[in-house]
Amino acid sequence: MATSHSGRIVVGTDGSDSALRAALWAAETARCHGAVLRLVHGYAMPERGYPRFLVPTRALRTGLRAQARSALHTTSEAVRGGVPGTELETRIVEAAPAVALLRESRGALMNVVGSRGLGGFSGLLIGSVAMALVAHSRVPTVVVRDELPDSSARHSLPVLVAVDGSPASSRAVAFAFREAATRGVSLTAVHVAQGHRSSESVLDSERALLSERLAGWSEHHPDVPVERLVLPGHVVRTLLEVAAEGQLLVVGSRGTEGFPGMLLGSTSRSLVVHAPRSLAVVRPEDEPHGERFG
Repeated sequence: MATSHSGRIVVGTDGSDSALRAALWAAETARCHGAVLRLVHGYAMPERGYPRFLVPTRALRTGLRAQARSALHTTSEAVRGGVPGTELETRIVEAAPAVALLRESRGALMNVVGSRGLGGFSGLLIGSVAMALVAHSRVPTVVVRDELPDSSARHSLPVLVAVDGSPASSRAVAFAFREAATRGVSLTAVHVAQGHRSSESVLDSERALLSERLAGWSEHHPDVPVERLVLPGHVVRTLLEVAAEGQLLVVGSRGTEGFPGMLLGSTSRSLVVHAPRSLAVVRPEDEPHGERFG
């Protein structure tokens, strides 16, 4: 199930090292897609709790916009140096960062954020921005991890996708195939069978169902080698284990249809916090559309 896009990748930047790494990841991805990279800095004016008699509203807004310009300039220069030839756009938006990214990413290929914000608290950006994007963005949201190795070896690792047969999972599979094809790497499709459903006969049945779910996509992307894994175990723990073997893990944001045992709403939220590699979360389309490959 493909969604039309404008050839644009949106990344949030706040001047932090984590956001800079996200911007470089997004720039590399934009280069693979031949897409424009849009750097977005969102800031929100405080409604209460600051001394207006010491810092007038106009002066505060001026200062916040100056910080935004500085962050965008630093990030733009790093991107131009690290990924030459990237076509760049910059946007300063007076809105909370999550709201700014939601606005600027409409119709884009994806939006991208780092795993931590300026304060260095590992949960801060995850809680306030990435989770909001995962819940509300109509385009895939990628959370870029700080721990990715910096070498050509990373670029040869496969794209991984969690498959459960739901509409959200179908969109995740479409996104994963597209990313694997664009990056010139293989794809590993993972389904986790839990608890009593992990008998060998049931695993065989789910392997057949997984192959069926992937058949159309494999036909549309014949140059993408595909490995199919049906693994017994707990969904989050199993996906965290296999995620370390890839460069990007793709999941749908919710779903239980098609395969028993996977609830990707709760799974995606856990993975946003704990995944050892970059994570893409793909929500189902809000309106029904005919399925098509690509």
